[in-house]
Amino acid sequence: MFGKSRKKRVNAHGKGGEDLAVKYLETHGYRVLDRNYTTNVGEVDIFATDERTLIAVEVKSRLSLEYGAPAEAVGHDKIKKISQVTAQYIKQFRLFGVPVRCDVIEVYLTDRKVNHIVNAFDSFINY
Repeated sequence: MFGKSRKKRVNAHGKGGEDLAVKYLETHGYRVLDRNYTTNVGEVDIFATDERTLIAVEVKSRLSLEYGAPAEAVGHDKIKKISQVTAQYIKQFRLFGVPVRCDVIEVYLTDRKVNHIVNAFDSFINY
């Protein structure tokens, strides 16, 4: 029982963080293309564009820094999955040749602060 209620709470925090990230992106001139784009490999929280670049955005939300900064939770395995899912997105929507970058948006839920880390990591996209 404890595991389920914690998971629901974590999912609610994640959704709230993603909602704040979308609002932030739209307010700063980005156009959100997709949310929670999922394939057999994994998921990318947000795909957005600044009209020149396809941007894969990983959103990490925290209530406190007890477990470190949100971006610290984006490790090598997560980067690899984001890259693979982004490659599938490019193929599905035939976006060959479009510049791609991967950002991380940290959301601090207690004060609703957003930290946008542009080009947070290099992708491993092979298409």
